[in-house]
Amino acid sequence: MLEKRGPAIIIAVSVIVPLVVVLLMFMPERFNFLGVKSGVFPLFHAALNFMTGILLVTGYSLIKAGNRSAHRKVMTTAFVLSAVFLVSYVISKISNEPVPYPDHAPLKLLYLFVLISHIVLSAIILPLVLYTMYFAWNKRYEKHRKIARWTFPIWVYVAFSGVAVYVFMFPHY
Repeated sequence: MLEKRGPAIIIAVSVIVPLVVVLLMFMPERFNFLGVKSGVFPLFHAALNFMTGILLVTGYSLIKAGNRSAHRKVMTTAFVLSAVFLVSYVISKISNEPVPYPDHAPLKLLYLFVLISHIVLSAIILPLVLYTMYFAWNKRYEKHRKIARWTFPIWVYVAFSGVAVYVFMFPHY
């Protein structure tokens, strides 16, 4: 049953999640219902992104070595960490005002390039990851391999560029 509804669920999630994030960015008032200081979320997000990136590279190495079972475990863990990131990111947007990057900062153009590419690819990666996982879980390995060729490099970039955004912003939290 889920196999038949999977694509509809993937499309719905891929549309709803970015819309929710954008709406949260423009909320007139924040609700810090967890009482977490604003600097805690970015560090947590950077750690999740870093671990996800390491898991993705590890998963790639495992599948190239023919270890399908370990690949599946590692990639599922990367998926779970990304899901935790997404939930935490939404909570952080509800809880805390965005922190702007200073206009006078010497690396502002580089920061903006990394940030904008990260944001755009974050929206693109969501359906790619969901479809890649969907095909693997349903043992449609040929389709899984075809889409994973696109998913993997974009997901790795999104993971590590998320860490780079944190590094750029660290002095300003």
